[in-house]
Amino acid sequence: MNSMFTTLFCLICVIIGVNGLNNGLGRTPPMGWNSWNKFNCTINENLIKQIADAFIEYGLKDIGYKYLNIDDCWEGERDEQGYIHASNTTFPSGIKALADYAHSKGLLFGIYSDAGFLTCAGRIGSLGFEDQDAMTYASWGVDYLKYDNCNNGSIPEQGRYEIMRDSLNATGRPIFYSICEWGTSQPYLWADSVGNSWRTTGDIALGWSSIIDILQQHHKITQYAGPGGWNDPDMLQVGNGNLTIDEQKSHFSLWAALKSPLLLGFDIRNPPADTLEIVKNTEIIAINQDSLGKSVNIVQSTKYFDIWTGELSDGHVALLFNKAESTTTIKLNFTTHLNIQGEISIRDLWEHEDKGVYNDSYSRDVPKHGIAVLKLTGGTKISEFYDFIDQYNSYALREFLINYSVFMLIFIIVIFQYYIRYFCK
Repeated sequence: MNSMFTTLFCLICVIIGVNGLNNGLGRTPPMGWNSWNKFNCTINENLIKQIADAFIEYGLKDIGYKYLNIDDCWEGERDEQGYIHASNTTFPSGIKALADYAHSKGLLFGIYSDAGFLTCAGRIGSLGFEDQDAMTYASWGVDYLKYDNCNNGSIPEQGRYEIMRDSLNATGRPIFYSICEWGTSQPYLWADSVGNSWRTTGDIALGWSSIIDILQQHHKITQYAGPGGWNDPDMLQVGNGNLTIDEQKSHFSLWAALKSPLLLGFDIRNPPADTLEIVKNTEIIAINQDSLGKSVNIVQSTKYFDIWTGELSDGHVALLFNKAESTTTIKLNFTTHLNIQGEISIRDLWEHEDKGVYNDSYSRDVPKHGIAVLKLTGGTKISEFYDFIDQYNSYALREFLINYSVFMLIFIIVIFQYYIRYFCK
């Protein structure tokens, strides 16, 4: 009888996915910088050293930005034993020297590769060389691997990414593992046992429409983010392109509240003052780095505005996001949008100002493409089931129903076998 229930328990564990990545990293989303959005392939070791210096000069390291990540185009050739080397032209001192330089500044160092035969820029990929490349990265002192998905021979994603996970684990060095397969195979359904973050969409572009499109794709997958494994809607475009100040604030706020990795992508050696002020807003960063690790969820979406809300370790956060082409009044209803009641204290995290105590709702005029980010404390929760039964979380509901149905089927089979054995002899 005991063995029967042990078997049943093990089957249930497999079904609901108890196993998970356990490298101890990513308890909060990573913060840092990546070279691709601004520099693409025009990178070299002197540029990366200057970026490392800028982390310190502009106080970015002190507020949590610690990963200095180089993207594609650092690669050179493989030697006769199959070990990869950096380009002699652009990285003549080698990657280890660059990682050592980053570490000397108190930073962590990240690198890029591809789960294909070639990278997206046509350089050498890691497919078939996972063990050698993982050992090489570890010997160089790499702390972060972004692993892309180009030129993959149509081999299924999950298997390819699991191979590199195992190779990284075998090195014994903790390396943050960033899966970048663009959401092709719904990685949020399987990648929490493989990587520390997973790209959920295609590449982000410079325009406002790209940000809106990515947000739309995140309406139904927010529940998959959590400590140790994060949804990744791609790197930040704050400071790049033609985004207005209000659009940059909205972009930064929403990525932070979605618990996305906060990876800057502008030239931080010469930061625009307005952009630097945005990315150094420690009250917004605190939402991203909150120890509870819960993403906000979409609770109302119209043609003109969205309202996103979520729990924090010490309260709640609400984002009133104006998608319209003119200033819009957005009303936050505590019962409908947050499922809390009572006296609620509100603080505006962009104005850095306490707004007072409210009982039922709070309204704000929000500028075109702008956002109000509110921290709410006090009140009491109305329903314990709000986080689960949510009209916008159909993926979570579907997943629960599937798991519950399978559990019940197994349970019925086991009970039936028990009945046959003990009562129908």
